[in-house]
Amino acid sequence: MPPAEPANLAAVLEAAAARSSAKGRPAFLVGDRVFTHAEVHEGAARTATVLAEHGVRRGDRVLLVLPDGIEFVWTFLGAVRVGAVAVPANPRLTADDHREMLEGTGARVVVAETAAAEPFAGRAAVIDAETLETTLARRPLHPVADVGPGDPAYAQFTSGTTGRPKAAVHRHGDPLVYFAAFARPALDIGPADVSFSVSKMFFAYGLGNSLFFTLLAGCRAVLHPGPPRPEDLAALVRRHRATLLFGVPTLYARLIGCADRGSWASVRAAVSAGETLTPALAQRAREAFGCPILDGLGSTEVGQTFVSNTLAEQRDGTIGRVLPPYELAVRGPAGEDLGPGEPGTLWVRGPTVLLEYLGRPEATAAVKVGGWLCTGDRAVIEPDGFVRHQGRVDDMEIVGG
Repeated sequence: MPPAEPANLAAVLEAAAARSSAKGRPAFLVGDRVFTHAEVHEGAARTATVLAEHGVRRGDRVLLVLPDGIEFVWTFLGAVRVGAVAVPANPRLTADDHREMLEGTGARVVVAETAAAEPFAGRAAVIDAETLETTLARRPLHPVADVGPGDPAYAQFTSGTTGRPKAAVHRHGDPLVYFAAFARPALDIGPADVSFSVSKMFFAYGLGNSLFFTLLAGCRAVLHPGPPRPEDLAALVRRHRATLLFGVPTLYARLIGCADRGSWASVRAAVSAGETLTPALAQRAREAFGCPILDGLGSTEVGQTFVSNTLAEQRDGTIGRVLPPYELAVRGPAGEDLGPGEPGTLWVRGPTVLLEYLGRPEATAAVKVGGWLCTGDRAVIEPDGFVRHQGRVDDMEIVGG
């Protein structure tokens, strides 16, 4: 009998690189440095040893307070490899926010750059990300923890637009569903692609775009740790000949006109999420970039995009159709199902709906009912299945956020 396929996400991603003969190809482009798929997985295995030396064991939480870069990739995969739960956090939040995240997750170890490490002193073991790479050469490869596809692998904080951020827990098997549901059918992503996600990896959108899709497709991604200045982004797209661009409508509005058409010549598709993409902006973006712009909807609780326009089928003013294996329903105030064309609250069901909000059972029970997740979005499903987004049910306004 052949050996069972690995279920540990770190091993699954490494096996995908071997199957696609990607190990010698570039995986991440960070500034002037290039890291191959082999270097990614080897570095992750050695980082797992560093984490284990700091006491990390299966089921523990590791808080990542890191910008986009190879240290984020190595630490995320290293934590998953030992069977711990990787918890990315926005490094630009306040010290009080970081202390609250540490307390809420109960993380045993924090990996952070020196400037962000102070809030954790005396509260958890801290690994300095800026010296991580220099220590790896002396560390052995850590074995892969034996876990199941339904075991927790990582947790990501919600954006906080509806109140205090909560950490949504996802499984080792979830990223394979994101890839099969969205990356392949909607984008036709493959080994020749160069992706550039302006959304950072501490967001669910960015984590899928930059990390999971890159490693599963055997392609490469541009990682940019700095702020999203339009001129810098345009220069990176031109320099690396990015083929897939992931952003939000506000960003696309700023990118239009910041560079000549030649800067976008390599881009074959632009993906939009996070805000309403108006038909007028979609048309302007198509003309500026010379490629389709695909609007969709995902959430931290689902892990990635579950309804989207695709390269094969697009309609302005909509977020596309539901992506199998997900299911959608629009419901009224009493929880009743509404028919096509009737506006209501959007619910989604599928295999990647969060296991729980970490340490928040009441919050979990409020949004997860009978396998369905209440997204908090208002929507209309048209008779032919296209979905029109009509804003949030529970928006809070974040001033200066």
